[in-house]
Amino acid sequence: MDVDHIIGNAILSARSDSIIAADKEGAIIFWSPGAERIFGFAKAEAIGQSLDIIIPERLRKRHWEGYHRVMETGQSRYEQGDVLAVPGIAKNGRQLSLEFTIIPFQDESRGLIGLVAVMRDVTKKFEETRALRRKLADMTK
Repeated sequence: MDVDHIIGNAILSARSDSIIAADKEGAIIFWSPGAERIFGFAKAEAIGQSLDIIIPERLRKRHWEGYHRVMETGQSRYEQGDVLAVPGIAKNGRQLSLEFTIIPFQDESRGLIGLVAVMRDVTKKFEETRALRRKLADMTK
């Protein structure tokens, strides 16, 4: 029994977190069931599309500057398990709050060919925290 293979398949098919892989140009090459649940795009709709389908328009320029820098240098300040919090957008236009980590992946010659992002929808937690902060601010006025 190949436990690594079994566990890998279980993780990739889970619906809890989103796992998305994109190639060097930012085209989606893997879209997990969790990505379908969180973003609302079926796998067939997402594969081959730009990551722009989940990035709010106002943040795309900054996203692509960082993405291309990582592809050129192979360095990211978020690849050592750091969690990044960013806004995202679902197929229906709903704004999302996401936390994610990235994992660079390489070809056989160790050249960087893309990134995998493991994302969690934290919209509810973000909204609850914001509401509590507002309530606290109102109480201290």
